[in-house]
Amino acid sequence: MNGTMAASSHRIMLGPLVAAIDQGTSSTRFLVFNSTTAELLSHHQVEIKQSFPKEGWVEEDPKEILQSVYECMERTCEKLTQLNIDISNIKAIGVTNQRETTLVWDKETGEPLYNAIVWLDLRTQSTVERLINKTPGRNKNHLKHKTGLPISTYFSAVKLRWLMDNVNEVHEAIVSHRAMFGTIDSWLIWCLTGGKSGGVHCTDVTNASRTMLFNIHTMDWDPELCKYFGIPMEILPRVRSSSEIYGLMKICSSRKSGALSGIPISGCLGDQSAALVGQMCFQDGQAKNTYGTGCFLLRNTGAKPVMSDHGLLTTVAYKLGRDKPACYALEGSVAIAGAVVRWLQDNLGIIGSSEELEKLAASVGTSYGCYFVPAFSGLYAPYWEPSARGIICGLTQFTNKSHLAFAALEAVCFQTREILDAMNQDSGIPLTQLQVDGGMTSNRLLMQLQADILCIPVVKPSMPETTALGAAMAAGAAEGVSVWSLSPEDLSEVTSEKFEPQINPEESEFRYARWKKAVQKSMNWETTEPVGNGNGETSIFSSVPLGFYIMGSMLMLIGAKYIAGHN
Repeated sequence: MNGTMAASSHRIMLGPLVAAIDQGTSSTRFLVFNSTTAELLSHHQVEIKQSFPKEGWVEEDPKEILQSVYECMERTCEKLTQLNIDISNIKAIGVTNQRETTLVWDKETGEPLYNAIVWLDLRTQSTVERLINKTPGRNKNHLKHKTGLPISTYFSAVKLRWLMDNVNEVHEAIVSHRAMFGTIDSWLIWCLTGGKSGGVHCTDVTNASRTMLFNIHTMDWDPELCKYFGIPMEILPRVRSSSEIYGLMKICSSRKSGALSGIPISGCLGDQSAALVGQMCFQDGQAKNTYGTGCFLLRNTGAKPVMSDHGLLTTVAYKLGRDKPACYALEGSVAIAGAVVRWLQDNLGIIGSSEELEKLAASVGTSYGCYFVPAFSGLYAPYWEPSARGIICGLTQFTNKSHLAFAALEAVCFQTREILDAMNQDSGIPLTQLQVDGGMTSNRLLMQLQADILCIPVVKPSMPETTALGAAMAAGAAEGVSVWSLSPEDLSEVTSEKFEPQINPEESEFRYARWKKAVQKSMNWETTEPVGNGNGETSIFSSVPLGFYIMGSMLMLIGAKYIAGHN
């Protein structure tokens, strides 16, 4: 009897709860927070399968993504019930997502018309080269004054263009006005608010600012940009703020998570913006670095967009309410961080888990002169060099897999150093410490290495789920929900751990200089514009060196036969 009394009184004490859907590149999570204390009460995580149908192609199944969201909600609701926490206390749900990943679906059937093309995907490289060649002076920053972005394979517009050009179903759906385009947030919100039966087709300003179709000054889709890429505006979602009620959850009542039906979805932020909010970086000059599949350093620049002279992106950080001002950020984006761990595990088989990587690397404590540039998707910030490819150099007979593991961790740190340097140059005010979050921050060796390579302290919050927390904060603070105050005096104190630099700056600089040398070696690997064969594939003869090699080989064979015939 006393046990139930205690449990039910505990239930009352919890106050309003807010949930977040965190749909990342490699996994989906559903998390529930106490809006008063920001404490994480329960969560569930499901891995997402990536497919690589061709070299450089990265896809995910939109239906698997949606199913993973349902599964995470279901399991979390079961866990909450076991904890004797009343699900009806959840007052709002926020959505945060991998950005740029592009999909098109049929609004009448609710079916995706192709797999989601993931942000890392490189199939649009020839499209990008063609677009850049068309610009005055072959300038990749031709659209930057409107978008804040360079023309790159990274952003949604070129992926959408590829789908329109290469997938019949997409082309036909556009012609017959049945197509809907969206990034992952739009797909999830549309499905969760009813899908083909009245689902809400929307996105928020942070996700829209990553498409190359959005004007970061007018804060809306730009007709000229849409015309430039040849994209009909009717297929685009409506752009809303990051914190307002978009629609209500509709879930089958037979599910345990059916209890979430009718709860407003009232927060939406791209994952890196959500982490900025979750780290409470609301002041101009505050910054955070997230270590996920990629690595993303964002610095709040306040109410004015700041253009970078050092290869960083200008992006919308958040707009926390319909009538609130937009805030902007400078962003340094690194394509491969945690993905290098997955590559060592799945492709090379030298580790069985990410924990094993830390053990291997710690066993040697040095890369012994080995440098690993994981430019699997070209190089992102500050280079924006799609021709680069991954290289491992500085090998000797002494090098073993432990050194390679250490070099992989160092690669993440060196890439962060490059974007931090660019950010310090752009702002003129060097960061005195780095706030970090994301899955890889559980690797203590990595955190120490990062402090050593940056020569500044690295500060890690003890609750690592800052991306989901940011989405929950935006949802809970929305007008009509108002269970989470974002006033500075009401924000809860965050406990954290600090990693101080432990090596002398000279050694750090020496290693960094060697890394820069390795980066130069990785560039201009894929040098020519691929020649298409009509279906988006590239011909073997599009590579000049390979073409010469094949032609040369044929001429040598003919020559050899000719000589043989004359003997």
